[in-house]
Amino acid sequence: QLQFVESGGLLVQPGGSLKLSCVASGFTVDYLAVGWFRQAPGKEREGVACASYSGGIRSYADSVRGRFTIARDDSTEAAYLQMHDLTPADTGVYFCYSPSRGLRGQGTQVTVSA
Repeated sequence: QLQFVESGGLLVQPGGSLKLSCVASGFTVDYLAVGWFRQAPGKEREGVACASYSGGIRSYADSVRGRFTIARDDSTEAAYLQMHDLTPADTGVYFCYSPSRGLRGQGTQVTVSA
């Protein structure tokens, strides 16, 4: 089955940091843009970050710019989302995805709460 497998979601206190990881299963991320989006209960799905296939171009949602950093390691078919200064508004299920192939994972839960 072609999908991403995400990990790293946890319960963290406001102001804390977390690093999410995802690994491509059954395909390679070479030459693919890779991104992260999140889904919170009662809220619209939000694209959080995206990295071009070379990693040279990275884009972020206004809500996370300056706090989140996307990275990729094609040698291990992996992508990462480093998150700092987390707030309760960052709570949600985070998914790794490939825009061009329409592939995603099952998501990993991030909860920011005191």
